[in-house]
Amino acid sequence: MKLLMGPTSPFARKVAAVIHELQLADRIEQRIVTTTPLKSDPGVVAANPLGKIPSLIREDGCTLYDSRVICRYLDSLVGGTLYPKARQWETLTLEATGDAIMDAGVSMIYELRMRPDDKQWDGWMDAQWAKITAAMDALEGRWMSHLAGPLDIGQISVACALSYIEFRHGHREWRAARPQLATWLDVFCKRESMQKTRPE
Repeated sequence: MKLLMGPTSPFARKVAAVIHELQLADRIEQRIVTTTPLKSDPGVVAANPLGKIPSLIREDGCTLYDSRVICRYLDSLVGGTLYPKARQWETLTLEATGDAIMDAGVSMIYELRMRPDDKQWDGWMDAQWAKITAAMDALEGRWMSHLAGPLDIGQISVACALSYIEFRHGHREWRAARPQLATWLDVFCKRESMQKTRPE
């Protein structure tokens, strides 16, 4: 199998972290591609009509895309435990929360990098950051016990999301108001899967 991914995409990092956690690195070639919303890589478009990464090219089936689909498929290959039935709705909601933080964070970068300076909209940036801060407040206030529990996909998604915010939006200093979440992230990022997938 081949995973088409970008070096700084938080969604691709999420899949790469799952690959390491499930010990699938020797079965999946991870191929770095360069693609943007305005200019999709032809190889990515050939695999995924939306031209998005990550995309997982399989030899015995259709290409899978969207990190949630890919991660669930990979977990199923090895009978993994990243989607525990005992708390599946909580886990899936936590994954969706992490993914939503990624969506908003990436959208802010696109606004800065894809639009000319005179067309950038501060209101859009503020709205996306408001979504991120509301999600982080919810994590701090309601999700710490789950984050501290057995490893699941929700934790991986949230860790990749928060790490991306620090990587791209670190000047906004989210940590001071959320000390439990900040401490949790520091500990979680010591995992080998997070160390090996850290963007340069």
